[in-house]
Amino acid sequence: MYVAFDQLPPESRVWIYQANRLLTGPEIMSALPGLAHFAEEWTSHGRNLCASAQFLHQHFLVIGLDEGIAGASGCSIDASVRFVAQLEQQLGVELLEKSQLAFLRDGAVQLLKRGEVKAAVAAGTISSDTFYFDNTLATKSELDTKWPRYAGQTWLARYFGQEEKNGPLA
Repeated sequence: MYVAFDQLPPESRVWIYQANRLLTGPEIMSALPGLAHFAEEWTSHGRNLCASAQFLHQHFLVIGLDEGIAGASGCSIDASVRFVAQLEQQLGVELLEKSQLAFLRDGAVQLLKRGEVKAAVAAGTISSDTFYFDNTLATKSELDTKWPRYAGQTWLARYFGQEEKNGPLA
């Protein structure tokens, strides 16, 4: 069952898929009916799931699921990954590949390969107060309050000689 993303409760589970490039407005618009159809038809062991999906920052596909209604099973998660793979083909973009990290700099999403982070920190391109999109967040509440957040408040803190700080953005 499709529900508007902003209507999902805070404890809803989320999956974040990052595109390897900026998605255009027309690309996103062309994908929206498919997102709604997927959420409407998504099931787990024959039970309809209360779900939604949306694009954020023209780089991220976020799928949300109200597990208070019904939780995802292994088969339903596999179905969601197949759907994302179909979107990759439709849009000519990579969404399942995880080797790049996303930062928000000067109002734009910038991607770095994992192996480039140390050099970017040394060069001052990335600092502890650069916003980082941690795509491993698990709930809509975390998405709303900790995404993006300062790199120094994430696992990246070690690159700045800091301990990770889990507090919300001030």
